[in-house]
Formats: sequence, structure tokens, C-alpha cells
Amino acid sequence: MTALPESMTAIEITEFGPPEGLQPVSRPTPRPGHGEVLIKVAAAGVNRPDVMQRTGNYPPPPGAPDIPGLEVAGEVVQAGPGVDAVAVGDRVCALVAGGGYAEYCLAPSALCLPVPGPLNMAEAAGLPETFFTVWTNVFQRGGLRGGESILIHGGSSGIGTTAIQLAKAFGARIFVTAGNQEKCQACVELGAERAINYREENFAEVIAEATGGDGVDLILDMVGGDYFTPNIASLAVEGRLVQIATLHGPKVPDFSILPIMMKRLTVTGSTLRPRTVAQKAVIADELREQVWPLLEQGAIRPVMDQSFALADAAGAHARMDGGEHIGKIVLTV
Repeated sequence: MTALPESMTAIEITEFGPPEGLQPVSRPTPRPGHGEVLIKVAAAGVNRPDVMQRTGNYPPPPGAPDIPGLEVAGEVVQAGPGVDAVAVGDRVCALVAGGGYAEYCLAPSALCLPVPGPLNMAEAAGLPETFFTVWTNVFQRGGLRGGESILIHGGSSGIGTTAIQLAKAFGARIFVTAGNQEKCQACVELGAERAINYREENFAEVIAEATGGDGVDLILDMVGGDYFTPNIASLAVEGRLVQIATLHGPKVPDFSILPIMMKRLTVTGSTLRPRTVAQKAVIADELREQVWPLLEQGAIRPVMDQSFALADAAGAHARMDGGEHIGKIVLTV
């Protein structure tokens, strides 16, 4: 096995709360177990679940590292027993259950995908969390098909910009919400037919007008709370609402279930991090087959906001907390 340093720099949540609680520390360099590889991290993505973990609202699942970070890109430097599809020296990006904010990170080999040729390591690090999330929720769970319409909330986020590009690639009609004109314009340039500034417009009214009162076939929502009722109103007959986060809280104000019955709606949702490696591997296989060719061709690519040095993870989180970013924030090692 390749000689490795005994210790590495990692980012620890030293105190729950503001970004300043993220501090670089020295940790033992991990070693891969069965079915795992060790990646020398070149870049790690920053995601909303990391922020929730930092504030004490999203503890890692059993067995996952306490170090934040759910996606990395880099070079495989060690492979554990039972690994045959990934080799030492491979350039990969990987979905992990934690541990990404570090110089070295363990990843299940089944959740490693090759770095697409046109992309640099920082861009590749912005792929796994958002592409796994969008694929499983929009296409597997939400069943989006060509010719259907979708409303994507948070269109300028990493999830949103990914969802716009994939929905466009598969022939859907796309509507989004975003928080200012710059973000709305970015969404339109990516392929949205209509970007709704939620600070100035009622998205349910805009959707009703734009669809002739029919509504959209699918809504991808990360807001929850008071968005639930207008989401239901914005769905077409046989429409689907997929809930992936609850930025406005998990509880719905006064609501009647009758519209769900009358329009034969499907209301569903999911989380990604607690799912088993086998379940995530199914997503990885479909991405490899149906999405990675689009990345290789340059037909789609992650929208990048800003890169920060690993030691400045607090700065990266402050950028995300500020809500002005468009696309992905990454840490570089």
C-alpha cells in the first residue's frame, strides 16, 4: 500500500453555531476498509446539510465521520479489500456520508464516479451531492419525463442549477423561483422558461397564468412550511410534489387535503445521507449511464460560485449563510 502521512488536516466543528466554529485540526489519516477507497482530496463541495450539521441540527448518521463534507474529488491513493471497479491513481469524485472537509477522505468504491474530462477537480467536487439528489428526486422519485413541466424552488442553488440543466437535457418545460433579478437571470440562461422572483411575485399566480390554469407536473421543493399550500395549488392533475428540505420549517399551516384527492396528487420526499451504500449505488449506476455522458460531452456542467481554501471553511459557510451565491461553493486542498 502507498505510504501515507500518519496525520492530516481536517475541519472540525469545534462549537455548534456560527461559521467560526469550523476550525482546522490534525486528525489520523483514515485507512480504507472492505469496499472502500481512500481519496487524496483536491476539492470538497459545501452543501446546505453541512450548514445544518454545523448548527447542531443534522447529526451524522451512525458510523459516519463527525467531519463535515458530503462530496469530494481527488485521486485514489489506497483501495481496501473487495474493490475492483476503482484503482489506485484513478481521478474520481465521490458521494460520502461525511469526512469530506479533509486532506484525505474515505469513500465507498460503489459511490465513486470518474472525473468527467472537461471538468477540473473543483468542478468535479460540485457534482456528487447535487447530481445524486436531483437524479433520485426528480427522475427516480418524481418521474419527470420529456414534455412535462417542472417548478424548481431555489433555482440558483447548487441543487437548483443542477435540476434546471438535467430537466432541460431531458426535454422538460422549466419554471423556477429565486430571490433576486441576478439569480433569476442566471436561471433563465441555464434553460428556465420563467424565473419568478419570490420576493416580488406570487409564484402560484405566475404558474397558473403561465400554464393556462393547468399547473405543473412536478415540483421540487426545499422550502416547505408556508410553501406547501401554494405548491399543491400549482400542481396539475396527477402532479407530484417532491420535498427535499424544509428551510421554512417542517409544519404546514392550516391546510385542506381535498385538493390532493381531487387532483390525484402524489406528495413524497426523501433524504439522501442516511440511505445505504447499496441504495446510493443504484443512483450512481444510473448517473454513470445516463448523465455522465452529458458531462463528458460538455452538454451540462456544474455552475460554480466561489472556491475557498480548506482552512477557510468558515469563510465558505459564511458565503452560504449570506444567501448570495449562485451555484456551488467548494473548498480546495
